[in-house]
Amino acid sequence: MKTVSQEENGRAALGTLLREHFEWMHRHPELSFEETETTKHVRDVLVAHGVRILDVPMKTGLVAEVGHGAPIIALRADIDALPITEATGLPYASECPGKMHACGHDFHTTAVLGATLLLKAHESELRGTVRIVFQPGEEAPGGAKVVLDTGCLADVTAMFGLHCSPRLEACTIG
Repeated sequence: MKTVSQEENGRAALGTLLREHFEWMHRHPELSFEETETTKHVRDVLVAHGVRILDVPMKTGLVAEVGHGAPIIALRADIDALPITEATGLPYASECPGKMHACGHDFHTTAVLGATLLLKAHESELRGTVRIVFQPGEEAPGGAKVVLDTGCLADVTAMFGLHCSPRLEACTIG
């Protein structure tokens, strides 16, 4: 497992790692509550970078932390795919017939993973904790409830998520 260290050319190394992760996610889509390989892949990347994984009772998805103490702010990404057959012709197209990341969850997961690795690299500068939620089952009803039922958000002050849009130019926030 490649890791991003502060000694390496940080941006280039992180960019390469995130590109590889994005393409892996896109090639291996999993439907709601079936995201076992996705969860394992995200966990492996986080563990390789020394990010704490919380022990929460979820079959798929995971919750991690960077930093210590209060306040606790959360970041959230959805990890599931849609039951759609991909016909994009991309070199990293879905390898799973009838399943595709057609709604951007591969990007969402990659963006929050990148934010987590950057936060970990600057952990000593944080005042508080960032709790990172990789939520299963966003496309099927119940994914958010699964996360809420773990109690992992009970002490969270604020939570942030994102959604990409093909209507915006790259590098644009809307």
